[in-house]
Amino acid sequence: MAHLICRGGWPISVLAPKDISIEITKNYWDGLFVFEDCENERFRNKKPEVLKMIVRSYARHISTEASVSTIISDVRQSNERTMDPRTFDDYMEALKDLYIIEDMPAWNPNIRSKTSIHSTPTRHFVDTSIACRARGLMPEDLQRDLESFGLFFEDLAVRDLRIYAGTLRGEVLHYRDNAGLECDAIVHLDDGRWGAVEIKLGGNELIEAGAKSLKQLRAKIESKGDERLPSFLMVLTSVGAAYQREDGVYVAPINLLKP
Repeated sequence: MAHLICRGGWPISVLAPKDISIEITKNYWDGLFVFEDCENERFRNKKPEVLKMIVRSYARHISTEASVSTIISDVRQSNERTMDPRTFDDYMEALKDLYIIEDMPAWNPNIRSKTSIHSTPTRHFVDTSIACRARGLMPEDLQRDLESFGLFFEDLAVRDLRIYAGTLRGEVLHYRDNAGLECDAIVHLDDGRWGAVEIKLGGNELIEAGAKSLKQLRAKIESKGDERLPSFLMVLTSVGAAYQREDGVYVAPINLLKP
């Protein structure tokens, strides 16, 4: 899984032998911000080093709700460069147009709810390998830091959930309220059906924590009485068997996802 995160889903990398697949992804990263021959003037006017600074900060805060001010502060502190919010927004739009950054918006089950829902998006990438390249990470680095590994795996899982949900005309959102209850991913279909997903590397302790959080979310929704209950609750893992627990929560490895 660490290798797949660093390799990414680029077609040439996927088809290449394992021992050179990450090198192909590195070459992609090296050429990502070369705009000399770009026909779009919007990109030609952007400084590649500034784009890379923002991407590195995003990678540092991957799968979190880091604020814009935090990311701007990262750029300022690490490179002693001034950057105002308007300039940052302009560069962010360029990164989105280049299909590098794809934040995950917040979900509110009821727009009339009195519960305060955090609206800061979760910071995500179109492909997690870009974050790895921005931070110079290899599979061995992720394996040595399981906390970071978990955040990068969450980004990969969100990518896959978005792809599969998209085939069903659905979207993927995240939930966190002022009571501290959160959910990594809400898969919401346009007919109103939804399911809640907690993303964990694996292991009984993490699976149990994920299931507990999901059941708390279901209980909170149920207590409101006028919101639609989830169609499913699932702990999505990196490895392991697929099964349904006695409490109704599904546990499934990411390789079994399908639309």
